[in-house]
Amino acid sequence: MKNVKQHIQQHWGFWLTILVVIIGLIGVGLTRVDAGLYRQTVAKVTQVQAINKSATSDEFNNKDETYTQWVTVKILNKSHVGKTYRIKNTYTRSGAMDQKYRTGDQVFVRIPSDHSSAVTIQGLKRDTALAFVAWLALALLLLIMRFSGLMALLSVTLNAVLFYAAIQIDLATNGGHIYSLFGILAVIFAVLTLWLVIGFNRQMVVTLGATMAGTGLAVVISLIVFAVTHERGVTYESMQYVTQVPRPLFLVETILGSLGAVMDESTDIVASLFQLRQERPDITANQVFKSGIQIGRSIMGPLINVLFLIFMADTFAMTLLYLRNGNNWGYTFTMNMSLGMVQSLISGIGIVLAIPVASYLASRLMPREVPAQ
Repeated sequence: MKNVKQHIQQHWGFWLTILVVIIGLIGVGLTRVDAGLYRQTVAKVTQVQAINKSATSDEFNNKDETYTQWVTVKILNKSHVGKTYRIKNTYTRSGAMDQKYRTGDQVFVRIPSDHSSAVTIQGLKRDTALAFVAWLALALLLLIMRFSGLMALLSVTLNAVLFYAAIQIDLATNGGHIYSLFGILAVIFAVLTLWLVIGFNRQMVVTLGATMAGTGLAVVISLIVFAVTHERGVTYESMQYVTQVPRPLFLVETILGSLGAVMDESTDIVASLFQLRQERPDITANQVFKSGIQIGRSIMGPLINVLFLIFMADTFAMTLLYLRNGNNWGYTFTMNMSLGMVQSLISGIGIVLAIPVASYLASRLMPREVPAQ
């Protein structure tokens, strides 16, 4: 018994991780029986019967198939609990605007109080899938990264809360202070993330300085280029569903998007240089700077490409839709991908500039002796 107690005390982090993982898995299972927590009417699909199938095509030779099915559902909550309804559902093979339902699915339904119209399915209840993905990410973070993963998760959670608060303030002021609001938010993001992940030390200060300098210089250079070119080719009108002036929103998106990439690169460079100083205390400032440049060159290419793919992937679905409906590549690129390309270029500038900045700050501000981690 004493040996078991000592083992638990020595490996408390591991057992705490296992406990969190088990509790999370139980939570995922409970999402299948949480219908009583919803305001909407929730039902379970008990039977599905296919009725009809037809082929359709349009003037651009886009082909699709339309299916009709009878869906039998059993109400799981509210005043109609236990009742069964038979609902007709029509969906397409492409699934662009509709949904195929299968036995066992949980769905949201609308039941008219006056019975003036038929019961309709409003959509699929997806909380189980979302909870599973969240649990999987949390479990992997804790199992692989342990305390570092916990700090990363905490930083993401706090940043999400701050981002939500900033959006609410922006909506309340109708975008009147968007630059100052999200500029301050970017600084808070960087400080909070680096403090939780690295700790409050000189390495954190150097990384923060490189991050702010790289992002700030990239934005300043982009504004100068915009002023010189009068923003020709920057199609703000392609930003969809925007209820505020699109230009400030685009710049804020760019700042927040490039901040993460620049912070990632600066963290890698500075951490590597601090480790190098720890292993070689006699290394000179000039050698530290040159080493930082070499490290930056090795990670710059993949980082820029990843950022480019993230921006471009966001436009992939609309790009295909434009091309499949008779639009040429030029118009499609202008209306869907041009802003993503501009954001990628600005972020790329920040990534490139962060290399010498991080290397210089580390070479000048790094202590002569770095304590072992």
